[in-house]
Amino acid sequence: MAAPSTATAGDEAAREAAVDAALARLDTDDKARLLAGRTMWALPALPAIGLGALVMSDGPVGVRGVRWTAADPSIALPSPTALAASWDQDLAHRAGVLLAQEARRKGVHVLLAPTVNLHRSPLGGRHFEAYSEDPHLTGVIGTGYVRGVQSGGVATTVKHFVANDAETDRFTVDNTVSERALRELYLAPFEAIVADAAPWGVMTAYNTVNGTTMTEHHALVEGVLRGEWGFDGVNVSDWTAARSTGAVSGGLDIAMPGPRTVFGPALAAAVRAGEVSEATLDRAARRVLLLAARVGVLEGAPPAVPPAALPPAADGPALAREIAHRSFVLLRNEPRRGAPGGGRVLPLAPSAPGTVALIGAAARDARVLGGGSATVFPDHVVPPLEGLTAALPEGAVHYALGADLTDELAPAAQGFELRAVCRDAAGTVLGGCPQPTGQVQWIGDDLPDGVTHATLDTVEITGTFTPRTTGEHAFGTRGLGDFRISVGGLSRWDGTQGVVEGNDPFAAFFGEPVERARVHLTEGVPVEVSLLHTPDRVFERPLPGITFSLVHLPPRRPADELIAEAAEAARAADTAVVVVATTERVESEGFDRRDLSLPGTQDALVSAVAAANPDTVVVVNAGSPVEMPWRDEVAAVLLTWFPGQEGGSALADVLLGTEEPGGRLPTTWGPLADAPVTRVVPTDGKLAYDEGVFIGYRAWQRPRTPDDPAAPPAAEPSYAFGHGLGYTDWAYESLTLDGTTATVRVRNTGGRAGRETVQVYAAPGPGTEGPPRPVRVLAGFATVQAGPGESAEATVALHRRAFEVWDEHTGAWTPVKGAYSIEAGRSAADLRLTARHDI
Repeated sequence: MAAPSTATAGDEAAREAAVDAALARLDTDDKARLLAGRTMWALPALPAIGLGALVMSDGPVGVRGVRWTAADPSIALPSPTALAASWDQDLAHRAGVLLAQEARRKGVHVLLAPTVNLHRSPLGGRHFEAYSEDPHLTGVIGTGYVRGVQSGGVATTVKHFVANDAETDRFTVDNTVSERALRELYLAPFEAIVADAAPWGVMTAYNTVNGTTMTEHHALVEGVLRGEWGFDGVNVSDWTAARSTGAVSGGLDIAMPGPRTVFGPALAAAVRAGEVSEATLDRAARRVLLLAARVGVLEGAPPAVPPAALPPAADGPALAREIAHRSFVLLRNEPRRGAPGGGRVLPLAPSAPGTVALIGAAARDARVLGGGSATVFPDHVVPPLEGLTAALPEGAVHYALGADLTDELAPAAQGFELRAVCRDAAGTVLGGCPQPTGQVQWIGDDLPDGVTHATLDTVEITGTFTPRTTGEHAFGTRGLGDFRISVGGLSRWDGTQGVVEGNDPFAAFFGEPVERARVHLTEGVPVEVSLLHTPDRVFERPLPGITFSLVHLPPRRPADELIAEAAEAARAADTAVVVVATTERVESEGFDRRDLSLPGTQDALVSAVAAANPDTVVVVNAGSPVEMPWRDEVAAVLLTWFPGQEGGSALADVLLGTEEPGGRLPTTWGPLADAPVTRVVPTDGKLAYDEGVFIGYRAWQRPRTPDDPAAPPAAEPSYAFGHGLGYTDWAYESLTLDGTTATVRVRNTGGRAGRETVQVYAAPGPGTEGPPRPVRVLAGFATVQAGPGESAEATVALHRRAFEVWDEHTGAWTPVKGAYSIEAGRSAADLRLTARHDI
């Protein structure tokens, strides 16, 4: 199905004519300049032809804008993996509509999202920012998101094209991937989104694929993306990914960021030298002009979405809350002790919820989004403690810390009220801005008003800190240059941090936190704090900018003391709710994970609380799989991902049964020791995707057969792809096929209304031909709702690629003949109905 459009044929013709007219007025230098970032986030304006500056911004959970600041807050939606857990394309569309609304408010024309790389391995550090391990589910959710954003007149850049599925050595790694695996897995979401959503942009990745860096990969960009699929949008580089002027011949249209890029004057010179053809430059410039026309910054060109056709305004906080509870996955829900009729521990009885012991550092200070370029700054965050306290009767919630998540210093946050003040060499204040945390990250020209790199000499983070605990507080720095820390009006450390020999340039750029001083402070008594920084002007940074942090670590009590206190609180309560979480040092852009363990002593905490209270609910606040060695010890496990700014309110909704946990796993969860794909570290610069088409549930279910002796023995995951419980029960009554459409009839056999995600898989029979294939693949899905005792029918179109393989000899998709079992059920491991389908 083609993407919906509000444009008329006349608008299309007028837009194309305006683009051609603008292109004809540009000389070689102008066209080359048009392809090069002018600033960190924008292309140059060309007033002579009526072209405004195209402004870009990071996504995908919000629209940060062009500055790393809380002065202009952003809606923070749940993480992309959470959105995918809804298995709902319409919800993804609504998220996109909201983000387009945010982008227009901030003057942004291009949203650098969505990320549709796959969860190849659970160790992938940017797992939380991608949707799923399954290419079909990824393509469906990504299609909804792109349609939603672009319905609001804002462009998307579907990223990162392609096979950018890990973070280790991402700038240099050569991912060696078979043509079949590329087509059936890694290219498939991009192909689906191009066909069904017609995105206006794609972002090419840092990595190399099969020997060619992606910003210069003519075969995949010009041959596949544009040639085979008919993509007519722009191709923008990931930031600093463009390595040579010749990338334009490989299909790259925009080299970001500015002002120093491999395009601009260097590209104009290459054209004059005959190294790049004028026709190649014209094609790239025309695509940029078409993008400008589509988003409304080219005079005389009708925008793709006229102002009168923009969607109605969306309620950001309300939608963030809805996406959160629709994404929460109830992994386990056992009977409550002594409950009549075997009632489950969740939901809590809304009329008499009893007392709740709420435990965990993340219950008080929730992690609502992942780290790295996806960071946004919402105007408020509702942590679980606030959400539950507001929803339950006064005095019903008793909080205990239970465990510290880390012993590392982190950017100053809780209890700090900070501002950055910029001065020149004479000490004159040039400007400043509020700081949401102690982290300053001003890349390119992202500087406070009135400040330039030429005049800036020092930056001071200054403000007050009100401690939540009495004791020795550690303060430190992160970054390069000269620093002076003052606390309580006294200088506590004055020194210089230089480059550590052998560090990766980006590690040196952002730096490691280093403790500099300890100061005894009293709970509730404010003190003045200051970090004065003179940037290192010698170190050659991978990106121009000012990056440093004031870091802090509060006093730490003995771990066994915290656990004992939490267990006592649990013992005295009717229900214990433990919130466990990862940290930004575990899940973030820029590095991969080493293991799947929860940080700190959280596993020991859960076991102790469960031993004290059998009715223990564990809330997992993580963007990607973690090991849960205690999962059979507790009554319920609820996965909330990174739930966005309204996460605490949504959690209260679900725990009290006001809303049903609507999520289903978009990726398999299991212990690292059993995970079939764990290699994310290159060897001699190469990362071999030796597993071929077997990732995720395809690999977990892969049997060892005489025809496929390389297959590892299948292991049972902790929770299968597609798994998720609700607050009611469903009977699967019938499955019928009409060509490539499956109709599944289900009945709500529980006592309350509910929503069910009906999943349909295609399993090739023993007589089918071709190369080794997964036991089953997701062929389609649909969501239905029904009241108690009611039935509903899910109509599911079977995805044709479930019955095809990429033939590497013919270079084409080939239907695989034979008998297939069409299986309908609640997950890849819980299939209730089957029907035969012959190809």
